[in-house]
Amino acid sequence: MVYWIAALVIVSIALMTLRVSAGIWLVAIALWIAAGFQYVGIGLLATVLLILLLVVPALIIALKPLRMRLLTEPALQVFKKILPRMSRTERDAIEAGTTWWDAELFSGKPNWHTLFSLAAPTLTEEEQAFLENEVQQLCTLITDWETTEIWQDLPPQAWKFIKDNGFLGMIIPKHYGGKAFSAYMHSQVIMKLSSHCSAAAISVMVPNSLGPAELLLQYGTDAQKDHYLPRLAGGLELPCFALTGPYAGSDAAAIPDVGVVCLGTYENKETLGFRVTWDKRYITLGPVATLLGLAFRVFDPEGLLSSDGTFEVHDDGDLGITCALIPTSHPGVVIGRRHRPLDATFQNGPTSGKDVFIPLDWVIGGRAQVGKGWRMLMECLAAGRAISLPSSTVGYSKTAVRGTSAYAAMRNQFKMPIGKFEGIHEMLASMGGNLYLIDATRRLSAMAVDSGEKPSVISAISKYHVTERGRVIVNAGMDILGGKGICMGPNNFLARTYQQVPIAITVEGANILTRCLIIFGQGAIRCHPYVWQEITAAGEENESKALQDFDTAFFGHVSFIFSNFARTLLGGISAGTWLAAPKAAPAELRHFYRAVNRMSTAFALLSDVSMFVFGGSLKFRERVSARLGDILSQLYLISSVLKRYEDEGRQKDDLPFVFWAIEDALHQAQEAYFAILANYPGRAMAFLLRLSAFPFGRSYRQPSDALESTVARAMQTDGPSRDRLIADIYLPDHTQASMAYGELAFKLIPEVNAIEARLKPAIKEGQLAPLPQSLIDMQHWIEAALAGGFITVEEQQLMTEYAHCVDISVQVDDFPQDLGRLEARQKRHQLVQLQQYHR
Repeated sequence: MVYWIAALVIVSIALMTLRVSAGIWLVAIALWIAAGFQYVGIGLLATVLLILLLVVPALIIALKPLRMRLLTEPALQVFKKILPRMSRTERDAIEAGTTWWDAELFSGKPNWHTLFSLAAPTLTEEEQAFLENEVQQLCTLITDWETTEIWQDLPPQAWKFIKDNGFLGMIIPKHYGGKAFSAYMHSQVIMKLSSHCSAAAISVMVPNSLGPAELLLQYGTDAQKDHYLPRLAGGLELPCFALTGPYAGSDAAAIPDVGVVCLGTYENKETLGFRVTWDKRYITLGPVATLLGLAFRVFDPEGLLSSDGTFEVHDDGDLGITCALIPTSHPGVVIGRRHRPLDATFQNGPTSGKDVFIPLDWVIGGRAQVGKGWRMLMECLAAGRAISLPSSTVGYSKTAVRGTSAYAAMRNQFKMPIGKFEGIHEMLASMGGNLYLIDATRRLSAMAVDSGEKPSVISAISKYHVTERGRVIVNAGMDILGGKGICMGPNNFLARTYQQVPIAITVEGANILTRCLIIFGQGAIRCHPYVWQEITAAGEENESKALQDFDTAFFGHVSFIFSNFARTLLGGISAGTWLAAPKAAPAELRHFYRAVNRMSTAFALLSDVSMFVFGGSLKFRERVSARLGDILSQLYLISSVLKRYEDEGRQKDDLPFVFWAIEDALHQAQEAYFAILANYPGRAMAFLLRLSAFPFGRSYRQPSDALESTVARAMQTDGPSRDRLIADIYLPDHTQASMAYGELAFKLIPEVNAIEARLKPAIKEGQLAPLPQSLIDMQHWIEAALAGGFITVEEQQLMTEYAHCVDISVQVDDFPQDLGRLEARQKRHQLVQLQQYHR
């Protein structure tokens, strides 16, 4: 009897894992019952009961006509009742973009070939030359301190260089005069600029992200493209895009800005158009833009545009959100004033207009795109959000890691470098591990865009998690710098970044919104292999087709759930070892591939059970949705790290960073899983889910102290691993930034340490004093060591240079008390120049 029951369990798990057809289930059940009757002696009554309980349901499911009548049709009616109402804007947002690796992770059984079939990201010769020449030259024209404190903007020569050298047309095709750069190149440019000057990065980033150029390329008429794209590429037009307003921030679809269809006069001719009223804010480049992209809601109360029936008309003649291009010189357009987002100096401000008449031809895409603006925006944002903020965040994070790791290695306190203290190790490891991870995420997301994807869920993951981990990096850097980090001035390489980090957290969808509503809310529908099919079938007007489509999706979904339950159980019992890793995976990382497979399967099961338990209310259970999104996100971040390790040739020196990043992400995914179950309404279901996924308790711990110290030491060691970690940023020389002295001192540390090690016997015997900390004492020490014959002249020069570089690096800026009056005179002069330039 025991073996017979065990056979049922084993065969059932195997069949669920393999997702066999209902017919095979029917045969297997019949054979098992027959074996019980023949060899176990279960008796006639028990046999009949088992046939009624198991064979009959299996037979109904196996016979499709019977199944559709008895099971599918009632299930479809129930599904329609519990399906939450979806607005048109919600549907547009969900349908926008494409799915890619996120769908693989949602499948519970990711196909790693999909990920590794992408070639490693590379730049063309033209792109590499632009990065090494034009981008490098732009960086030499600016400093973050001067743009912030003196110009409160980019200086005129920088603006001119940007416009003259094609920075505003990186995504525009060459036949329109643009650069036609790849998404990866776009990312590299923004990252490099952001490592040096935030205003430069943002001023270049916005025209190449969600804005007129992208919208024109995707949806513009031929006439609009021919007119505007060459002007945008050549810097003759400076664009901005106005979406957000005082009463429509995160809920951008609720914009109250209105355009009423009417007849008006334009260029002395009566023409059909809109009388538009708007009030927008937070518009980057708005104060200096010459071309305003505007989103507003179109109403056609008189039917002037919609009377032919080609438009979907909603309440009160609402045709939907529409996007138009308006020259800022057009009568009635109000721009010019500025916001001060945490004193960042990129141009940002409000724009407004009241009853401004614009012709119909100014709608992006013309008449055919009236009312389709929201979908246009969502589809463009799906790609742009994967590039802009991840790239800028990685840029300033690399600068933070470069400067802080050098400072920790050379800054002595208590007679030893602070970088040797375990408390500093913890902070440095967080900086280095997180940087390796977010740079990997940036690279993979850009590669997805270059492969033709518009990854809406992945872009949301990238934006949220890269900016949040960037905040961790900057905060840790400030903790290490201590007093040096809090005194503003040109010697402080981190303070402005620390001040402006919340901007990245806020824009392009506030991070709270992104985490709670978008990542899983959109992913559960688009990435799930069956949910969107079920929703689409439920909305099908043809009843016969609806039933057929729903039957396929629903029973595929049921099979999917049982398969994931079996795989979750196998993964939990074996701690993932029974789930295969790719054959090509490196031996040192195979357990991580298995861990991702295990968590992916457990996540897929938990997602389906949660959708069943909460039903339509899951839409409002934001903490549950957020934590489910966290699991999906961490799996994507780990995938990015694994992909980067492959693309960079499996550099063994990078393994400490790889291990830290993956272990941290796995731990966070696991904790999100447990947090969901701790707050589950059904305790029995929560217990079952925990027992199946983690039968022996938590499996994934945070990175160990030993690993943290290994990462911290690697960051303080000059060599290829650290170089790869901070690669492709701008490296100013000492004439432009005092941070360069820190790097010079850092590179001299091995030679200084070698000299000190050689002199230890003399120091121990009292013939020579120990190395002092202050510059004055160090100079005396060097002179005494030279006079005593302990060091050579060459070593004296090296030690003097090292002491000089360290001294400059540890200093902070101070200013005269009349700074306000002096700076005010400078600023007035500079701002007059800027105003004249922008005119």
